[in-house]
Amino acid sequence: MAKVIGIDLGTTNSAVAYMEGGEPTIIPNAEGGRITPSVVAFTKTGERLVGQVAKRQAITNPDNTVYSIKRFMGRRFADPEVQRTLKNVPYKVTQASNGGIEVQLADGKKLTPPEVSAMILGKLKADAETSSARRSPRRSSRCPPTSTTASGRRPRTRGRSPASRSSGS
Repeated sequence: MAKVIGIDLGTTNSAVAYMEGGEPTIIPNAEGGRITPSVVAFTKTGERLVGQVAKRQAITNPDNTVYSIKRFMGRRFADPEVQRTLKNVPYKVTQASNGGIEVQLADGKKLTPPEVSAMILGKLKADAETSSARRSPRRSSRCPPTSTTASGRRPRTRGRSPASRSSGS
């Protein structure tokens, strides 16, 4: 039976695990840790950093370091929760043309919360594939029950392979 890999995309930290003998087993990330910070950063040269390396440079590069992105998932810019969260993040958050949210980096590039989440999911997937756990065609993402329908659906869609998205599964 193929292993099923589960991804917990968290607001602060994320993890990847598989079931073995009825118990979840955490898959270590590339740095050897059990959890990966849910942080994405861009260097001055445009290199994308995800996880612990992104978190380490947050103090020296706050305008290009995005964290707590799940707080913005599926929300409108005018949402009171968004307005409260804006006071706690150093990066620039703007209203998208559709009323949603965009993160604006120092170089002017704009990213949506699902795009940033997809970058985190991509790292988690790559770490799982390169670990001792075998590649799995089946995977799931955990979204907390407090997620709105729109915010809960996006990470699951991003985590699927392009082939599975087109087949409707």
